[in-house]
Amino acid sequence: MRLDRNPFHHGTLGAVRSLGRAGIEVHAVIEAGHSPVVRSRYLRAAHLRPERGTDLTDPSGLAETGRLLLDIADGFGSPAVLIPMDDLSAIAVGRLGERLAGRYLLPDQPAGLPERVADKAELAGICGELGIPHPRTVVPGGADEAAAAAWSLGLPVVAKWSKPWLLPDGAGLRSTQVLRSSQEARELYGRSAEAGSRLLLQELLPYGRDLDWFFHGYSGAGPGCPVGAAGRKERAWPVGAGLTAVGRWLPNQEVERAARRLVAALGYRGILDLDFRRDPATGAYHLLDFNPRPGAQFRLFTDRAGLDVVRALHLDLTGRPVPAQDAAHGRTFVVENYALLSALSTGRSGTARRSAERGGGPRSRETAWFAPDDPLPACAMAAAWALHAVRKGWRRLVRTLPPHRSGGGTGRSRTPPARQRRGSRTTGAPVPRRVR
Repeated sequence: MRLDRNPFHHGTLGAVRSLGRAGIEVHAVIEAGHSPVVRSRYLRAAHLRPERGTDLTDPSGLAETGRLLLDIADGFGSPAVLIPMDDLSAIAVGRLGERLAGRYLLPDQPAGLPERVADKAELAGICGELGIPHPRTVVPGGADEAAAAAWSLGLPVVAKWSKPWLLPDGAGLRSTQVLRSSQEARELYGRSAEAGSRLLLQELLPYGRDLDWFFHGYSGAGPGCPVGAAGRKERAWPVGAGLTAVGRWLPNQEVERAARRLVAALGYRGILDLDFRRDPATGAYHLLDFNPRPGAQFRLFTDRAGLDVVRALHLDLTGRPVPAQDAAHGRTFVVENYALLSALSTGRSGTARRSAERGGGPRSRETAWFAPDDPLPACAMAAAWALHAVRKGWRRLVRTLPPHRSGGGTGRSRTPPARQRRGSRTTGAPVPRRVR
């Protein structure tokens, strides 16, 4: 299940393919009937998410999501495994746990834990309690305090909303962004009521090659995290602060130890995705995010026997043993559309190809969208992505045009064109990123 509005979520497709190839009947709750995921040969049925189900502040919306899940379960002969694919879904499932009991198989998760670790402010506190490195973070109590905190942390700083799943659609607010002045921090704090959660200002750790790492794992009923591995972010989009465009499976004992210690201390159960960044000044790996669900690039960690975290969860919840992970270090995962944008932005190419060659073997490289046994989702994604690019380009063009004014007989604006163009760039309201 995925409740967010992102039509290009390749992790959902990865879960459908992983389970479908294992002979499991797969259903998906998705954002729209034209999603590229519905073109997968491994998807038995797609179910549209309830429109109000995306607002967790509305009890009726959460109830609507619960009704949809129970209606879907009515068509099954036995309880199904339910896998949230985004933070919003993970929190919704956590709140609906008692109602879904007996109809769906879910990890025995401590109450409220997914919501707690997904909350950026709560995560900072958890790291402080457990002694896990985390970037210096300030939760300002006012606009003046936000401006002062941005200056004291050292500009530029990272701004995050504590509960990004509460951000309203179409408001132009981003879950994470880089601020370059105290005035920007002051202005962003002024939108706290609109955002629905607290603003965090965080020290910006330097980014660069070999600094960004992640950990994907599954923790079941037994002790520890039997399936889990570390990977390095070779490319990101947006560059330096975005999601993984190219990732590589590499051993990193420090990241793996920190992740397993965190899981054990919290008693976390289920699939998790952690983001780390190494501080080049100290060598410490700072935890940036804790995602209580599969990361979009989880298929990177598919071992030599085909085991990944999604299959591990399904095996465990259906009472079957989870085999030991057979690491495939050097394996790479490429998200075609984002890797292309990242390469064009940085002016470099060939990273994914060279990494795959170093990994060796026919299964050492996997692409997010294209698969020889399931090609249609890639075609649907390419068409939707092209349309998205055209629409986005058109909106940008419109924003640069001088405003039209109906005037006297000449039909000319009273303001010189050059001044109009400058004003449209500096004072025009931002156009929210929206995909239809």
